[in-house]
Amino acid sequence: QGRLVESGGGSVQAGGSLTLSCTYSGAYFRISTIGWYRQGPGSQRELVASITVGGTKRYADSVGGRFTISRDNTKDTVYLQMNNLKPEDTNIYDCNSDPVNGDWGQGTQVTVSP
Repeated sequence: QGRLVESGGGSVQAGGSLTLSCTYSGAYFRISTIGWYRQGPGSQRELVASITVGGTKRYADSVGGRFTISRDNTKDTVYLQMNNLKPEDTNIYDCNSDPVNGDWGQGTQVTVSP
Protein backbone atom coordinates (compact mmCIF):
# COMPACT_ATOMS: atom_id res chain seq x y z
CA GLN A 1 0.00 0.00 0.00
CA GLY A 2 2.95 2.30 0.40
CA ARG A 3 5.25 3.79 2.96
CA LEU A 4 5.40 6.99 4.97
CA VAL A 5 8.55 8.65 6.28
CA GLU A 6 8.38 11.68 8.54
CA SER A 7 11.23 14.05 9.30
CA GLY A 8 12.00 17.57 10.44
CA GLY A 9 11.13 17.45 14.12
CA GLY A 10 13.31 18.95 16.79
CA SER A 11 13.47 21.08 19.92
CA VAL A 12 12.64 24.78 19.85
CA GLN A 13 11.60 27.48 22.26
CA ALA A 14 8.09 28.82 22.37
CA GLY A 15 7.51 31.14 19.45
CA GLY A 16 9.90 29.22 17.24
CA SER A 17 9.28 27.44 13.96
CA LEU A 18 9.80 24.02 12.44
CA THR A 19 8.98 22.46 9.09
CA LEU A 20 8.02 18.80 9.01
CA SER A 21 8.21 16.63 5.90
CA CYS A 22 6.19 13.54 5.06
CA THR A 23 7.49 11.57 2.11
CA TYR A 24 5.09 8.94 0.86
CA SER A 25 5.37 6.14 -1.66
CA GLY A 26 2.85 3.96 -3.41
CA ALA A 27 -0.08 4.60 -5.69
CA TYR A 28 -2.57 4.77 -2.84
CA PHE A 29 -0.95 7.69 -1.08
CA ARG A 30 -0.33 9.50 -4.35
CA ILE A 31 -4.08 9.79 -4.92
CA SER A 32 -5.04 10.30 -1.29
CA THR A 33 -5.62 13.24 0.97
CA ILE A 34 -2.65 13.29 3.32
CA GLY A 35 -2.88 14.50 6.89
CA TRP A 36 -0.57 15.29 9.76
CA TYR A 37 -1.61 13.82 13.11
CA ARG A 38 -0.50 14.02 16.74
CA GLN A 39 -1.60 12.20 19.83
CA GLY A 40 -4.52 13.77 21.64
CA PRO A 41 -6.11 13.00 25.00
CA GLY A 42 -6.45 9.30 25.61
CA SER A 43 -3.61 8.44 23.23
CA GLN A 44 -5.86 8.70 20.21
CA ARG A 45 -4.30 10.51 17.28
CA GLU A 46 -5.98 13.72 16.26
CA LEU A 47 -5.81 15.34 12.85
CA VAL A 48 -3.77 18.52 12.81
CA ALA A 49 -4.06 19.41 9.13
CA SER A 50 -4.73 17.71 5.83
CA ILE A 51 -4.39 18.46 2.14
CA THR A 52 -5.94 16.91 -0.94
CA VAL A 53 -4.11 16.09 -4.15
CA GLY A 54 -5.58 19.27 -5.60
CA GLY A 55 -4.41 21.40 -2.68
CA THR A 56 -7.56 21.87 -0.61
CA LYS A 57 -6.52 22.27 3.02
CA ARG A 58 -8.13 21.98 6.39
CA TYR A 59 -6.85 22.60 9.88
CA ALA A 60 -7.66 21.80 13.47
CA ASP A 61 -8.89 24.85 15.36
CA SER A 62 -5.93 24.60 17.72
CA VAL A 63 -3.38 25.26 14.97
CA GLY A 64 -5.25 27.50 12.54
CA GLY A 65 -3.24 30.58 11.63
CA ARG A 66 0.00 29.09 12.98
CA PHE A 67 0.49 25.96 10.87
CA THR A 68 0.50 25.73 7.08
CA ILE A 69 0.26 22.47 5.17
CA SER A 70 1.51 22.17 1.61
CA ARG A 71 2.12 19.43 -0.89
CA ASP A 72 4.57 18.81 -3.73
CA ASN A 73 3.11 16.01 -5.84
CA THR A 74 6.27 15.87 -7.98
CA LYS A 75 8.27 14.97 -4.88
CA ASP A 76 5.60 12.84 -3.18
CA THR A 77 6.00 15.01 -0.11
CA VAL A 78 3.67 16.88 2.22
CA TYR A 79 5.04 19.63 4.45
CA LEU A 80 3.83 21.16 7.67
CA GLN A 81 5.19 24.61 8.39
CA MET A 82 4.77 25.24 12.11
CA ASN A 83 5.10 28.83 13.32
CA ASN A 84 4.63 30.45 16.73
CA LEU A 85 5.00 27.06 18.39
CA LYS A 86 3.61 26.61 21.89
CA PRO A 87 4.59 24.13 24.62
CA GLU A 88 1.25 22.39 24.10
CA ASP A 89 2.35 21.56 20.55
CA THR A 90 4.94 19.16 22.02
CA ASN A 91 4.10 15.75 20.60
CA ILE A 92 5.05 13.07 18.11
CA TYR A 93 3.77 14.04 14.67
CA ASP A 94 2.80 11.38 12.15
CA CYS A 95 1.36 11.50 8.67
CA ASN A 96 -1.13 9.20 7.01
CA SER A 97 -4.02 9.37 4.64
CA ASP A 98 -7.16 11.21 5.73
CA PRO A 99 -9.10 9.21 6.71
CA VAL A 100 -6.43 6.91 8.07
CA ASN A 101 -5.93 3.81 5.94
CA GLY A 102 -2.31 2.77 6.05
CA ASP A 103 0.49 1.72 8.33
CA TRP A 104 1.98 4.49 10.44
CA GLY A 105 5.57 5.60 9.96
CA GLN A 106 7.99 6.22 12.79
CA GLY A 107 6.79 9.78 13.42
CA THR A 108 8.90 12.79 14.27
CA GLN A 109 9.24 14.34 17.71
CA VAL A 110 8.49 18.03 18.25
CA THR A 111 9.44 19.51 21.60
CA VAL A 112 8.61 23.11 22.50
CA SER A 113 10.05 24.57 25.67
CA PRO A 114 8.56 27.59 27.46
